[in-house]
Amino acid sequence: MEWQFSQLKQVKKWLFWAFEQAQNRMGFYFWMVFLLWAKTIFAYGIDFHWMHAANPFQFFLVLINPLGFTILVMALPLFVKRRRVFYTMMLTLNGLLTTFLYLNVVYFREFTDFMSVNTILTYSSVNQGTKAADAVPMHYSDLLFWLDIVVILFLLFRKKLKTNGQLVKKSRSALLMALGLTTIMGNLVLADIDRPQLLTRQFDREYLVKYLGIGPFIGLDAYNTFTTSQVRKSAKPEELKTVQKYVKEHYAGMNPTYAGKAKGKNVIVIHLESFQQFSIDRKVNGQEVTPFLNSLYHSQDSLSFDNFFHEVGQGKTSDAENMLETSTFGLPQGSLFAKLGNDQTFQAMPAILNQRAGYSSAVFHGNNGTFWNRTNVYKNMGYQNWISGNYFDVSGKRETAWGLKDKLLFKDSVPYLEQLQQPFYAKYLTVTNHTPYELDKEDQDPNFQTSNSGSKYIDNYFITNHYLDQSIQEFFNYLKQSGLYDNTMVVLYGDHYGINNSENRQLAPLLGKDPNQWTELDSENMQRTPLIIHVPGLKNGGINHTYGGEIDVAPTIEHLLGISTKRYIQLGQDLLSNNRSQLVVMRNKDWITPEYASISGTIWNCRTNTPIENPTEEQENLFKKLQAEATEKLSVSDSLNQKNLLRFYEPKGFKKIESSDYDYSKKSTLSRLKKASAKTNSTSLISQSGGQSTAALYQSDAVEESQNSSTTATQSQTGTNKK
Repeated sequence: MEWQFSQLKQVKKWLFWAFEQAQNRMGFYFWMVFLLWAKTIFAYGIDFHWMHAANPFQFFLVLINPLGFTILVMALPLFVKRRRVFYTMMLTLNGLLTTFLYLNVVYFREFTDFMSVNTILTYSSVNQGTKAADAVPMHYSDLLFWLDIVVILFLLFRKKLKTNGQLVKKSRSALLMALGLTTIMGNLVLADIDRPQLLTRQFDREYLVKYLGIGPFIGLDAYNTFTTSQVRKSAKPEELKTVQKYVKEHYAGMNPTYAGKAKGKNVIVIHLESFQQFSIDRKVNGQEVTPFLNSLYHSQDSLSFDNFFHEVGQGKTSDAENMLETSTFGLPQGSLFAKLGNDQTFQAMPAILNQRAGYSSAVFHGNNGTFWNRTNVYKNMGYQNWISGNYFDVSGKRETAWGLKDKLLFKDSVPYLEQLQQPFYAKYLTVTNHTPYELDKEDQDPNFQTSNSGSKYIDNYFITNHYLDQSIQEFFNYLKQSGLYDNTMVVLYGDHYGINNSENRQLAPLLGKDPNQWTELDSENMQRTPLIIHVPGLKNGGINHTYGGEIDVAPTIEHLLGISTKRYIQLGQDLLSNNRSQLVVMRNKDWITPEYASISGTIWNCRTNTPIENPTEEQENLFKKLQAEATEKLSVSDSLNQKNLLRFYEPKGFKKIESSDYDYSKKSTLSRLKKASAKTNSTSLISQSGGQSTAALYQSDAVEESQNSSTTATQSQTGTNKK
């Protein structure tokens, strides 16, 4: 008791001292900084869920990232001489920063995202479309955001807290501003250690807030918004003519043997995260790494490509998605999704298939909906439904650091997939085969023994490859059981490399190569990823050796569906066309053909795997021509995207997408799917099944499912099952 009394006295003494410090300007300043920091941390924990900080270092960054910006901004009034103006500015800044913080809290509760400059500027149209103001719940704890301002005003009014006219030296004020700026820069350095290329790639808003804080994030977003708007303001409709001329000259046309072979079929795209071509047909310890994918790859019902290259830049997965959907490249730096996606005009497959052939559309992904700015981009692409992480149970060990495990993603998507109106265009983004390729022991196949390469990174890669393969096999089994299989074209593609070039020498022996003779061309050839287009009943498929890349997927799919791409701005060519070029252009301006490759300025002979040191005059002219073609292709794409030139173009039969027409909130999505399936003319799978769900047809050996089943059974027996 005596100890407790002593502690209370100590607290009282500290509070009295702190209150006394607030009686002068410098003390009042530090109180404002502390209170704003405390409110921000409160929001981080209660509403933003600590931005999914995954380790102590990230938690440390979360705790310090509000300080630099707050120290810097709140130091501005210290330069003011007049007493009333000083205190008015201090409280006004507190109020403004608190308001912005609270608006982010409210916005996050509805959209699981942070407000951008574009969001603020277009808030009225966003709010009108989603009724966010009526839907967002208010909490009693929200009062804490404003309590300090109310208390300070009360104390000032009652003159318990006295205003002080003594000025703070300008040198000290300047020192505080310098301290704030230094803290911001130090924060950025630490952030770059944990997440390299944070500013250039700008993964998503949650990442930026987690590493930098809300203040620096909005500053960075304002800068990006301004620079983008300046580039786009300078754009003129006439510039589109250059792009149209290029597209017309490079249009390759359809292959009559395959054109329309999948007409009217559903399309399911499976995005194979970090999956490279070398894993196909690969055996480790005498076992196939991906036996099911191998069977699809060799099927006569599949169009498979063994010289298909990823062409991504810093946008990685988002670049691959952009190429897949639009047949245009990503940006020279950063992610197009993140930098331009808020208001970009797209001519993307979801909209094209919907407007030309009545397709409904959806994306399934077990991660945060805002990662790579997908929530905004998908609306601009015309995706009707976006089934992201908050639609799934991601508790316990059901997810990795990147989202819901693949077996669970496919299985748990069925209640939504079966409600899509047919024909549908659906995309699945897998995540389990993502660096660092770690998979819980109980999820691993006990009968599969991975390699012993000396690199844990490589050995784990084959384990997650194998898990992904099993996931896809389970999904295909469901498609067959449910009746979807025969009427569905499934497109499987690898988005980018999985094994870094730094690991290639350790990988070499597993590929039958001498690590001491590994070349830059070998590394370039490792950028091959699978592309398998499986069309049940095709019968004249096989492995195609043509050279192509992700830029070519959209026209290939559309032509298989019988949809001509001639009217659209697409830079790729149908991989099945007899008139196509086999020049594959990389985002860094390197290129490769069946005969030659240019890697960092060195020309290689692809037949002999040797650099060409003394080219003939004819070869030099050819290399210059190929480099010019590669540079032109990237330049056309950059002009098109950075200047948003598609806003000036509306091809016949294509209506521009209005993002405000789409509502991805869970409540609206579930209601929309249910209403569509309830109509008498519904073509959804669940309607065709007489209203009975097909979820029970899905068989998975996912250990999490068996654990859930046993838990549910136990709860039922004890009467403790809860919804």
